[in-house]
Parts: sequence; C-alpha cells; structure tokens
Amino acid sequence: MRQLLRLLGYMRPYLPQFLASVVLMAVVGLMDAFRILLMGPMLGSVLNPAKQTDSIRLTSFPGSSYVLYLEHFIPRNFHNVMTVVAVALVGSTIIKGVCDYLGTYLVNYAGLGMITDLRNKLYNRILWRSASFYSRNTTGTLVSTVINDVEKIQVSLSTVTAEFLQQFFTLIFTVAVVIAKGRQLAWVLVLFIPIAMISVFRIGRRVQQTTRKGQDKLADIQNILQETITGNRIVKAFGMERWESQRFFGAARKLFKANLRSVRAQAISSPMMEIIGAIGVAALLKLGRVLIQKEVFVENSDFLVFIFAVFKLYDPIRKFAVFNNSYRQSMGASSQIFKFMDEEDEVLEKPAALTLPPFRESVRFEDVGFSYGENGNATILRNVNLEVRAGEIVAIVGSSGAGKSTLVQLIPRFFDVTGGAIRIDGHNVCEVTLASLRAQIAIVTQETILFNDTVRNNIAYGQPDVKEETVIAAARTALAHDFIQQLPEGYDTIIGEKGLRLSGGERQRIAIARALLKNAPILILDEATSALDNESESLVQSALQNLMTGRTVFVIAHRLTTIRRVDRIVVLEHGRITDSGTHEDLLTRLGTYRKLYELQFMDLETARPVDATAASDPRR
Repeated sequence: MRQLLRLLGYMRPYLPQFLASVVLMAVVGLMDAFRILLMGPMLGSVLNPAKQTDSIRLTSFPGSSYVLYLEHFIPRNFHNVMTVVAVALVGSTIIKGVCDYLGTYLVNYAGLGMITDLRNKLYNRILWRSASFYSRNTTGTLVSTVINDVEKIQVSLSTVTAEFLQQFFTLIFTVAVVIAKGRQLAWVLVLFIPIAMISVFRIGRRVQQTTRKGQDKLADIQNILQETITGNRIVKAFGMERWESQRFFGAARKLFKANLRSVRAQAISSPMMEIIGAIGVAALLKLGRVLIQKEVFVENSDFLVFIFAVFKLYDPIRKFAVFNNSYRQSMGASSQIFKFMDEEDEVLEKPAALTLPPFRESVRFEDVGFSYGENGNATILRNVNLEVRAGEIVAIVGSSGAGKSTLVQLIPRFFDVTGGAIRIDGHNVCEVTLASLRAQIAIVTQETILFNDTVRNNIAYGQPDVKEETVIAAARTALAHDFIQQLPEGYDTIIGEKGLRLSGGERQRIAIARALLKNAPILILDEATSALDNESESLVQSALQNLMTGRTVFVIAHRLTTIRRVDRIVVLEHGRITDSGTHEDLLTRLGTYRKLYELQFMDLETARPVDATAASDPRR
C-alpha cells in the first residue's frame, strides 16, 4: 500500500486531468445503471402487447419515476412509454460513449505523464550515482528496471486505471439498483461481494510475488544479451557460441517457469469469480421465486431488473481480479525502482559546497586511505602523501592491484577517501561542488568510451554549441583530423556503438581530441596506450604530448618506456608510496621500479629470438 501511495504521489502535476476523468467515469457508471433501470419499463409495458397504447404515459406503470423527468425534454405528443424509453436508451448511450472517450483519454494522459516523470527521475537518479553503484549493479539489471519495470507500472496506471474507474462506478451504481429493486434479496450483497473481494486480494498477493521473480529473470536475460553482444568478438574468438546459446536458453527457461507461476496465480481468479457468481445467481433465482409467490415483488419486471442488475455486478467484480493482479504486478515492479531511488549514495555533495576556483597551485594527497566493502575491510590505499605542483607531469607505477587507478579516481571523486583528504589549491575536494571540481579535470582511459553518434558530437561531448573550427583544431592537435577526413562523411560520420567502426588508435585520438576541447588544467591518463600496437601507440603518444602541454598530469602507464620523460615517477606498492624520483634516479636504486623496468626490458629482448625462430621454422 505504501508503494502504491508513493506511485500516486507522481500524479500531483496531473491531478486536474485525473479528477476530470473520475467525474466522467462516474457518469459512465451512472449511465450503465440507468440503462438497467430502463429494463423495467421495457419488460413491464413496451414488451407487453396488452399494455401498448400510444396514450399511456410514464405514470401508468410502477417504478417509472426515474424516467419521469424526461417528459420536460420530449414534445407532449411523444409522451408514451415506447418513445421515452427509446430516447432514454439512445441518449444515455451517447452520453456514456462521449464520457467514456474523454475519461479514457484524460486518465491515460495523467497516467502516461506520471510514468514519464517516474522514468525520467529514475534515469536521472541512476545517472548521478557514484562509480561504486555501477560496480554493484549490472547493466542488464539497470536497463530492465528503466524499461521493463516501468512498463509494468505504465500499463497499470494508464490503460488499466481507465477501465478500473469505469467498472468501479458501474459497480457502485449497480449496487444501488440492486438495493432499490431487490428488497429482501438485497442482503445477498453482504455475502457475494466480500467473498469475491477476499478471493481477489489473496490471489493478488501471490501475483505480486511471482511478478517480481519474473522481472528478475528477465533482467538476467538482458545481462546475458548485453555481455554477449558487446563482447561478440571474444565469443567468436573462443568458439563459445554454443555455450552462450545454452546459457541464454537456460535463463529463458527460468523466465518461462517464472512467468508460468504468475499465469497460474492470475488464471484462477476468473473461474473463481464465475463459480461464486453462478452460486449467487442460482440462490437468488430460488429465493426470488418464493418471494414472487408471496407477492413481495408487485411486478415480475422488478424481479427481472434485480436479477439483471445482479448479473451486471458479476462483470465488474470479475474484472477487479484482473485489475488487482495488474496493480500487484506494478507493485512488484516498483520495488526495484524504489530500491534504486532510495539507495544512499557514497559520494554526496555537501549542502553548502563551495565552487572550486580555477586551478593554480597544486594537488595534494594528505594521509589518504581508501577501502571498500560493507565494513571497509578491503583496504586499497594506506597513508598516501603526495603533492603535485601545477604544470608537473607525474607518473604512477606499480604492480597490478597496487591501487594506481583507484588513487587517480579519487581526484574527481568517483569514490570518496575513507581516510585523510585530497586538496586542490588547499580546498578539500569533498567540500566543493562536483560540477566545479570535474570541470577542471579531463580523463583519457585505456577503455575508450565513445557514443553511437557523429565524430563531431563525440569530440564536442559536453559542449554541443562549440564552433566547428574549434572542433577541427582539437582534432588536428590530437592528430585525428587526417583520418577523420577520410571517413565517408568526415566529421558527420556515425562511428557506431563504442566507436567500433574505428581502430583502437583512432578511437583513442578522438578521446584525446575530446579532452583537448574540454581544456581542463588537470589531466588524468589511465594506461591510455596499453592496448595499442606500436604504430598506433606512436601516434597516440604524439597526440598525448600535445594534450599534456601546459597541464598538470597524472599518468598511469603499464609500459615504463613511455614515461621516461615525465618530471617525477611515484612507485606504489600495496597501497603505499614506497619510492619516487626521475627515471634515471630510480634506475640507480635496487627498488621496485628497477625490477619492473628490467623485467619489461628482458621481455622485449627475449621476445626477438623466440619470434625469429618461430618465423624460420617451416613446421610453423
């Protein structure tokens, strides 16, 4: 119930349309009940030849007061039963149709509007989450929540709500007819409706549980799809198509079983309502015959109207089971949505955060520590102290898992330190706005992230109004202009998902051009050339030299030969800084840097004779 109320809270901007639809649907229900009442005159006089005379007025048969007012709108020479009933039937049908159309449109307008707002808020919430959020939740799960879970709610709060309002008011006014016409038989409502409603809600709880499980299985399928489609080259290279197919088939089978459980829970509601309805009507027919014999019903037509009204009650109550199932499905879907929306973020901007002034002096790490895990039991960095002056190029080296990437990711607050502080020009990065902090930092990583858009829009990402010549100038500096001109449509060429229509070196130079255009004073290069061949690396290194000019640069490099010209090299071991100095200085010491350098140098030297032997062997 709490989730439903929270969902309805998104209805506030659309409250006028929703309330108007409620009024219109009330008229629809009223017209439905009114047409049931018209059965009395029809059965009592219109279809009784002995009572059909043109001069008979509405007051000439019992129970006709509910249409007596129509005399004021009909010419006096048409005041007979046939004419009034015909006009009432056609008029009520027209009014019902118009109100049904307008009410359906307005309730869908409100429902679709609130769902759009909900989806937008969910996407915005996900987009602003810190990096740790994405490490905890898979892409397929997030996509399934934004698309499939919201779609479940959309069906419930738009299409289903329109029909629910219509059937609800039909039920209310039909109950009034049953009470008015049923006399001593009206007590059947006391048994009929509560039994039906209890059954509906018990089934609904089961539907909610099975729906959530089904949505989770659907998220598993989307995870597999995302992994195999984006990693299709690896799948093909290792010949894993059959294995991936079996993995997908297994997930699809689990979804099939989860959906069947949901169908079983829903399918029982309609037969149950029919059985309850049939028992109720059979009992009414038996009791009604006794009451007619006792002349409790003065006119047989009154009893027939009563029976017809009871039959009419069956349809709304049967549909309430469907409505309840749909709302329960939306409740099951909304649990994941609100889970993501309510989850506390690790990286938060303080309410009184300051705007970081333009960078001028230094970036300083003061006794910085970082750990992750529920209890912070996985320590990555310990007591890191480092100061990088403006314009200085510092390389951070170390073995895999030493914490190099984590260290530089703390600067733009992708994660927050768990100990100590990082200061830019004396300002603690945790006390300034995220926008002003990240505006002064550019990043080029090993995994180049490009978008399925034009080359121009990828370079100008974040600056859509920048001039064309400025984009071209950035591409020239990044040594990308020449190959861009050779593309089919130049700067207007769509480069595909993640830029897969370009080579690795071309993608990296586009990323460098993007960083150049941002013109941030602090630059982070996270193994930007480690995945490139020698020729591409040479071009990218030249582009990076252009990018680093006049900036404060943090370089993480796997290939130590690429950082020999930096101002300072910092060695990181087990989350601690163990050494620092220039390339020449560190080689004179018997430390980790020299060991790493010698290992790479030996690998390069020993690779040559092995390759030559392999090439000269005719059996290869």
